[in-house]
Amino acid sequence: MSGHSKWANIKRKKEVTDKARGVVFAKLSRLITLAVVEGGNEGNPDHNFKLRLTIEKARATNMPKENIQRAIEKGTGSDKHFLKEVMYEGFAPHGVAIMIHATTDNPNRTVSEIKNCFEQHGGKLGSQHSVAYLFQHCAKATFDLVGNKEEDVFEFAQSLKAIDFDEDETSFYVYIPFELFGRIKEHLEKVKPRSTEIFFKPQTLVSLSKEENAKQVLGLIDALEELDDVHEVFSNLEL
Repeated sequence: MSGHSKWANIKRKKEVTDKARGVVFAKLSRLITLAVVEGGNEGNPDHNFKLRLTIEKARATNMPKENIQRAIEKGTGSDKHFLKEVMYEGFAPHGVAIMIHATTDNPNRTVSEIKNCFEQHGGKLGSQHSVAYLFQHCAKATFDLVGNKEEDVFEFAQSLKAIDFDEDETSFYVYIPFELFGRIKEHLEKVKPRSTEIFFKPQTLVSLSKEENAKQVLGLIDALEELDDVHEVFSNLEL
């Protein structure tokens, strides 16, 4: 979520250790492999937009080139059909909705881990469509304030029929209809995004007034994000 966070003082600052970096690389490797498979085994990022975006995300974390190449090659390997992208939905404490993006080669293991995580933190894993209606499936493009003119970013947003535009002290955020995600590269003449990604934008936000309640929700989100198969967690908690 963009903008200032009223719970910034309690959000956990994760130290980037070698172990944590290895977990991030492993998750990104799966996404790269999946992008190759979903792109018809196309391992050239110039011809596979989703792969190009995933590689850019990997490079932003300083993922080694050899790791990226291995992940691409795995996309054409014999085990490629056992990897799938899945979404899970659930309820955090205090009425906060949760969407989880995961990649797995064993759905039974993944759903069991996610279910246990919810239960240990006072939440509940939901069924399909239980909270999805509270989010808008879209694309999110993030631009640095430095190096991008506001009028150029706004022109980019208009050209892609943006559903929302936001900014904070460091960045512009443009939310684009999901069906136009693949056309982003056609509108980058004047602007350069720091990142582009698939996003679930909450339609309404849940505001929590008590710090201990926010801690409980953020604790669940942190725990879910630490699971090996989970790539990203979206919520409608007001930040």
